[in-house]
Amino acid sequence: MQITPLAHHTGHGHPLGNALQGTPLVRPAGNPEQWRVATALRNLAIAHTDAPRYLLAHEVGAVLAMLPDLQRRVLIATLWNTGARINEALALTPGDFELDGGRPFVVLRTLKQRSRGKGRPRAGDAVKRLVPLLDPVFAQLAREYLATVKLARGARIWPVTDQTVRNWLKEADTALRGRGVHLVVPLTPHVFRHAFAMHLLLQGNLHIKRLQAYLGHRSLKSTEVYTQVLALDAAASEIGLSFSVANEGNPLLLGR
Repeated sequence: MQITPLAHHTGHGHPLGNALQGTPLVRPAGNPEQWRVATALRNLAIAHTDAPRYLLAHEVGAVLAMLPDLQRRVLIATLWNTGARINEALALTPGDFELDGGRPFVVLRTLKQRSRGKGRPRAGDAVKRLVPLLDPVFAQLAREYLATVKLARGARIWPVTDQTVRNWLKEADTALRGRGVHLVVPLTPHVFRHAFAMHLLLQGNLHIKRLQAYLGHRSLKSTEVYTQVLALDAAASEIGLSFSVANEGNPLLLGR
């Protein structure tokens, strides 16, 4: 099953997921049944496995629409489009984005502490990884936003704290609840990292080792936790598959 990005709409008829002169961060698509099935699979995985808590594309679109300014929207869209940890995203500078070539990408510094003994990692310990910006709509959004804010190449794009971002998301969640939209997972910066990983896997055709590289996981085991949902996805698509074998005419049994 392939899950297509969907724009979410409230009962009030307001399109969700638009930013920067009408540029959609989550583009509309045609089949609501796709995300209904994906939502059911996600909820099953949360209830019965230790799979990461993640949002689906239409839910991300709803969250983005509740953020009142571009600074917030572009930051959360960056988490969603890159799978960055919040500290990695807050460390980004304009120089970390390569947007002018045919294959735009962002350079993330893997800042999560690694197993090298006690103490916090030193600045020089950060491991760089390249994450392609697969959605041209987001690449254009990032290009226009950076042109608007006009920061020095080495300046932080978002000079805010992790707690500030959490407060932004708390406000967005409250706004969604006011519209009757209740998310089934806690709205934290890290949930967008999980959303990025699951969105890529549900689209198919992505090797788990490549996802490991995108996420900056040292161990493949850390990446494999996302595949638990795929087992449910496969089960849903294969319901009705028969393992019963009719022996009438079975060539191995003829004449015996």
